[in-house]
Formats: sequence, C-alpha cells, structure tokens
Amino acid sequence: MSVDSAGDGTDDAGWDVDPEDEQGVAVLAALGRQLKVWREEAGLRAADLGTALGYGEDLVRKVEAGKRIPRPEYLDRADEALRAGGKIAAMKADMEQVRYPKKIRDLAKLEAKAVEIGAYGNHNIHGLLQTPDYASALFGMRRPAYSRDEMDQILAARMARHSVFRRTPGPTLSFVQEEVTLRRRIGGTMVLRRQLEHLLEVIQFANVEFQVMPTDVDEHAGMGGRIQVLKFEDGTAVGRSDGAFHGRPVSDPKQLRILELRYGIIRAQALTPRRSLAFIEELLGET
Repeated sequence: MSVDSAGDGTDDAGWDVDPEDEQGVAVLAALGRQLKVWREEAGLRAADLGTALGYGEDLVRKVEAGKRIPRPEYLDRADEALRAGGKIAAMKADMEQVRYPKKIRDLAKLEAKAVEIGAYGNHNIHGLLQTPDYASALFGMRRPAYSRDEMDQILAARMARHSVFRRTPGPTLSFVQEEVTLRRRIGGTMVLRRQLEHLLEVIQFANVEFQVMPTDVDEHAGMGGRIQVLKFEDGTAVGRSDGAFHGRPVSDPKQLRILELRYGIIRAQALTPRRSLAFIEELLGET
C-alpha cells in the first residue's frame, strides 16, 4: 500500500485514476489546475500545503496533476487551508461523479434510472443487498488481490449504489438467490449472520420481492448463470446474463425477451416470497 502522508503513516487521501476513463481524466485535470491556482495565489509551495493538510507533498502534486482522485476530506481541508470560502469544497460534487471506476458508475446510472430491476444470482448475494462487511470479505477473495486503495474505492462504489432504496418513488426490485449464496459463510459466521439480518429488513420493503432457489430443485432455468434485467420509464430496457450473448449487455427486444423468459421461469421455480422470508428466518436461527 502506498503512503502519501506527512510522515505519520496514515493512509493517503485519494484513489488512482483509470487512464481509460476519459471523462474522469478530464474532470480531474480541471480540478487539479484549479487547486494549483488556489495554492499559488496563497503563496504556498506544494510541501507547505501538504503540511497544512496533513498529507505529503507527493500527494498534493499528484492531485494537482490530475493523477489522483482526492477524497472529500482532502477538499474540505484544502478549502479551509486556502480560505476558499467553500469554492474548493464544492468540487466534491464533481469528484462524486468520477471517484468510482467507470463500469461501476455506468451500472449505478442505469440502476438510478430504472423503474424495474430483476436479478438472479448463483455465486454470491447481489450487490444491492450486500452489507459493507460482506462486500469487503467478498472483494478480499479476489485474486490477484486488490490493493487497499482499490478495495476502498470499489467498496465505497458498491455501497453508494444502495441509494436505489432511497428513491421516491422507488423502483420495483426482484431478486432470486440460490440457496447456497445464503449459506456460504463469506467473511465468517458473524458476517453472514449480519448479512441475513440485513436481508430480512430489505426484503420486507413494499417494492422488493425476494425469492430463494432451493438447491434440491430438479428443474432449473438458471444453469446458464447470473441474469439481470433493468427496465426504464420510456419502455426501453437493458439486460445481461453470463450464459447468453457472450455475457455482453443487450438492449435488442428479441434478446431481452430471451432473458426475461429465463428469469420468469426461474421465479416460477423458486420459493414464493413468503416462503423465502420464512426460509431466511429459519436459516438465521441456525447460523
């Protein structure tokens, strides 16, 4: 893990920039130029500002060069140190748009616009339903391993997607989870227990339908892998499945009908929402 601090061993205050994210690179370059102007007008060297902020000179230069995404607290401290009167702190809104990897931002934008989301999961609990501890343990299993910065970034991105539950009016959400995803002790027993408790809360929301696919079913339309379909107010939709169309997102009506057909059969083969709720309660009692 890199350390761009003022010699105190604390974590640095930013994330690496994805060079392939053209929008992110442009936004960060503009932010960096503005921060450099503010610093120079204040008559401070990069090292002086780093000391004032509690970070190292190297980090200050990386942020000003558009090579590092600053965390919100970095901008707050810079605003105070440079007496910007809120103008630098206001840049946090721009950073919020690019602080996460582009593919995650794209997914979050789709989820934020969707009026209906349907998802079938067979390896782990769906990202919109995960607790921070569960998601962190899941990301920790990735090989090659994520760096600490990468872990912080993708975890924050996943949790930010949960804002879909705070929308008014909320979208219709439908989830089908394989039984094994609810039994696998990712992160250990207590992490799984808290995850199941969280599930019990979320699946009782009026706009959420949750179903369990029992392991012992003898007919199963989900053998092709995960499925997700998002529908929008204008009648368009986008879907994706591991086992169809090479795993690529599709929006063609004919291709979407195939995914919807499979998902509909999966829902019919799974436990009803009421029986699924009882299943989670029973499983929680065993955990």
